[in-house]
Amino acid sequence: MRNIRAVAANTFREAVRDRVLYNLVFFALLMMGAAILVGQISIDIEQDVIISLGLSAISLIGILIAVFLGVALVSKEMDKRTLYALLAKPVKRWEFLLGKFFGLVLTLAVNTAAMALGLYAALLTVKHSLEKSDAYILVAIYLILLKLAVIVALALLFSCFTTPFLAILFTAGLYGAGLFASDLRTVRGVNMDPSSLRVMRGVSYVIPNFQNFDVMGAVVHGHGVPGSFVAQATLYAALYIAIVLLAAAVIFSRRNLK
Repeated sequence: MRNIRAVAANTFREAVRDRVLYNLVFFALLMMGAAILVGQISIDIEQDVIISLGLSAISLIGILIAVFLGVALVSKEMDKRTLYALLAKPVKRWEFLLGKFFGLVLTLAVNTAAMALGLYAALLTVKHSLEKSDAYILVAIYLILLKLAVIVALALLFSCFTTPFLAILFTAGLYGAGLFASDLRTVRGVNMDPSSLRVMRGVSYVIPNFQNFDVMGAVVHGHGVPGSFVAQATLYAALYIAIVLLAAAVIFSRRNLK
């Protein structure tokens, strides 16, 4: 665990020093400022507009950070040749991968928290006070963070065996497919043979189901999120991440780094 903590801490420090990271956070806060302006010209729906745009900004910026920095976790170390010096020490490859994963997830958690504060500041600016239902926003943000952790794991997996460009394409493509995973399981009335439908439904259970983390519609309208839903989403994310990181560790351990 000491090696994992050391790699994670170093990854966090490098990510925080990255100017791109600050630019993305600034862009998210700027979008929330725009949400205030849009809300002021939207009669009686100021709060809904601010929460919707704010959560969308947090999700979008988080995805960009997770994909681009996640893919660079391994390739950047190889390009700078710092990976070879690190692995020459008593650090196993799977420890390196886990450290990189937790380091970037920590970075995302800190930046998500900063953007959440910006969202609440926008709400206070418009409403001058917070309501009990505003606490549901934290649940939505937590689920967004779970989604981002899954994306980081996928980006890390693809970066272990392909080029950064292809890893970005694969991660983005899998994310796009995962948005419709539940829909693939309930396809009806499509002019396809039964075997193709079975394959489609089988694939829908393999790709990550990102609809498990989407509660924005309920939160925007002030509805609560059941604790069982949050628990199931947490368990699903933990299991999926564990499987993906295990696959990444197996692939990376067999990769010839020379």
